[in-house]
Amino acid sequence: MTDLKQYRQALGQLVALPSVSCASPRLDMSNREVVDLLANWFADLGFETQVQALPGQPNKANLIATLGSGTGGLVLAGHTDTVPFDEHSWDQDPFKLTEKQDRLYGLGATDMKGFFPVILAAVKDFTSKPLKAPLTIIATADEETSMAGARALAKQHHHQAHAAVIGEPTGLKPIRMHKGIMMEAVHVRGHSGHSSDPALGNNALEAMNLVMADLLSFRQELQSQYQHPGFAVSVPTLNLGCIHGGDNPNRICGDCELQFDLRSLPGMDNQQLHADLERRLAPLAQRLNVDITLRSLFADVPAFEQAANSQLVLQCEALTGNAAVSAAFATEAPFLQQLGMETVVLGPGSIDQAHQPNEFIPLDQIAPAVTVLQQLIRHYCC
Repeated sequence: MTDLKQYRQALGQLVALPSVSCASPRLDMSNREVVDLLANWFADLGFETQVQALPGQPNKANLIATLGSGTGGLVLAGHTDTVPFDEHSWDQDPFKLTEKQDRLYGLGATDMKGFFPVILAAVKDFTSKPLKAPLTIIATADEETSMAGARALAKQHHHQAHAAVIGEPTGLKPIRMHKGIMMEAVHVRGHSGHSSDPALGNNALEAMNLVMADLLSFRQELQSQYQHPGFAVSVPTLNLGCIHGGDNPNRICGDCELQFDLRSLPGMDNQQLHADLERRLAPLAQRLNVDITLRSLFADVPAFEQAANSQLVLQCEALTGNAAVSAAFATEAPFLQQLGMETVVLGPGSIDQAHQPNEFIPLDQIAPAVTVLQQLIRHYCC
């Protein structure tokens, strides 16, 4: 039986340690305190722990905690960072765990600090006896921005377990696929001049109008070429998100930048998509006599798909009673999958509560989540 008192205490300590990850340096924080606390907890349970600073970021770190030795086994993974928060919109202190109506409120309670106390509760039955295959806990940095922690792990190629479960909030429904994400900026540089005579300049805004038309044509081509019935939106999407250009109505616009995202389906290659975009824009720049450059706003996240008939998917479906589905959000799954592990996203709580004020995790999902993890540990490690 799950000890909810211990769960509350552990989650309360994690929530109390701010670990915001943000592209803005003004809001970005270290995750070291969270990682060090987790390292101490797992070390006390007999795990061998490694805290690994991210390259060039000594204030950011991953934790790798291992119980047992050998090959195969199971990885349980999650991220230690949270998104920024609007304190004025919260009904309680976001850094103080608050219980109301069988829910635990706090920043990161569901996304996804709440998964680590589930792991702690699940592993206690396995620490006093030898395992046939290792159990590894991974806690990563900066999932909410660059996914730098998971990328660093993927480059190491050290973790060769048979299966990995990432405890993002899925309502205990196995997630076996999600789309990839590219966030790009296209910049057009023309030539400014007095608006009274168009011949005095080369309008970057007008050129961008044609760039946008070409991007929308590219979107149509992709959507006619690629479909996946496993997704609610079964085609790749390309969204024109924001545009900035010019500085005054009586000046010919010299510079204009458009930012967009492209969400790819499994089977599509982000590098090829980027090359296709470059190839399309080059002749347009030459024809319009402007400079057109494409740059990535963030490192892209590959699309992810785990085979429906893989052992881990079937096991998770049997243990939860839920069929595996797709997710609309991206995760660290493709990076763990790159290490050769079958990978599924599965955890307590709902993604609907993430990234917003009054984030909470329901207490009635804790015990079922612990039971699922215990069954997976028995299957892969015992």
